[in-house]
Amino acid sequence: MRRTSLEIDEERLARAQRALGTTGIKETIDRALDEVVRADLRRRLAKRVRSGKGIDRGDEVLEASRRWQR
Repeated sequence: MRRTSLEIDEERLARAQRALGTTGIKETIDRALDEVVRADLRRRLAKRVRSGKGIDRGDEVLEASRRWQR
């Protein structure tokens, strides 16, 4: 882990804390970074699903998916 100093806009920090349900600066930054990483993973997965690359769409997989959703 690395220590650093930052200039932080207090209003943006307060808005982020309300949105994330956090109270401390470190907690807010950590949660915001986690959210960015998750959003990127969702975006990349959606792109992959749209392209069909690496996605098994065989009948057996589709049927298992349908059973799971019920």
